[in-house]
Amino acid sequence: MKIEPNDKLSGVALFVQLAQAGSFVAAARQAGVSPSAVSKSLARLEHRLGARLFQRSTRQLSLTAEGKLFLARSETILAEMQAAQEELTGNLAPQGRLRLGLPELGGLFLPALADFAARYPAIALELDFSDALADVVGDGFDAVIRIGAPRDSRLAARKLGQFRSCLVASPAYLARHGTPQHPLELQQHACLHYRFRHSGKVEPWQLRQDDGEAAPDLPQSMICNNVETRLHFARQGLGIAWLPDFYVRSAIDDGSLAEVLAGYAIVGHPAHSCWLLWPSGPHLAPKVRALVDFLAAAAILSPAAHT
Repeated sequence: MKIEPNDKLSGVALFVQLAQAGSFVAAARQAGVSPSAVSKSLARLEHRLGARLFQRSTRQLSLTAEGKLFLARSETILAEMQAAQEELTGNLAPQGRLRLGLPELGGLFLPALADFAARYPAIALELDFSDALADVVGDGFDAVIRIGAPRDSRLAARKLGQFRSCLVASPAYLARHGTPQHPLELQQHACLHYRFRHSGKVEPWQLRQDDGEAAPDLPQSMICNNVETRLHFARQGLGIAWLPDFYVRSAIDDGSLAEVLAGYAIVGHPAHSCWLLWPSGPHLAPKVRALVDFLAAAAILSPAAHT
C-alpha cells in the first residue's frame, strides 16, 4: 500500500520502515515513494517530536537513543492497529503482493508455488531468483528461500528439508576414463565445478575422508556459475559433476548419468539444508503465514531427506 507522507500516522509507519530497511532508498522502494519523500517525512516527524531519531552519515544510518525508544513504541502501536483493523473489517484472508526470493535452484519449488497461487488467488506472487546473499528486510522481501543454515538473527526461519548432492558422470565418460573407487582418484579425472556468484568461491565437494587423509586437490576442468551447464557437460561425457540429487534424479533413472563414489558423499551436511526465512516480528502477515504453512506441508524434498 502506498504511504501518503502528509499523514502523521503514515509518517510514523515510514519511520519504522526506514529503521528496518536501514537506508532511504530501500525504505522508499518498500513504501512506493521517492527517497526525498522519506527524508522530508522524517524531518517533519523529528520536528514534531523535538528529537533527532537518526544519526546520519554518508555511509551509515543509525538510530539515536531517542530513536530506539520511539521505534519500540511505534512498532507495538502499529502492530496493534493492524490487528484491530483486521478484527473490525474481517480482513484476515491472505492477500496482496508477496515478494519471494528463491535460489537459482528454486525451480524445485515451482510446482508447489503454482499450487499455492491457485489456492490463494488474492495473493500476487513476485518471484526473484538469485543466489546472492539478499538483505531480506532492506531489499523489501516478504520471505526468501535459501540453501544453507541461516545466519541473520533478524530473521525467523522454518526448515523446509534436507537434500543430498552426488557425483555423476555419463556412462560414456566412465567407459573411456574408468570409474573412480576412492575420492583421491578424482585427481585423475575431469571435474566440473560451480563458482558462487556472490562470493566468487568454488563450491567444495562434500566427500568423506578416511582418518588422517587430506582432501583431494581436484582438477578444475571447467567452472561455471549455474547448474544447467554442469548438467549438460556431464551428460555430454566431458567430466564428473557435483550436483543436487533432485536435479539429476531423472538423468540417473533414464541412464544418461550414473552416480559415482556414492558411499563417500556426506549426507546431512548443513550446506544442503533448505530454509524459508522472513523478517521476525510480533505479528506475521496472513499472506506470509499462508506461505510458511503451505511450503512446510508440501514436503517438496523427500521425507527421508528431512532432519
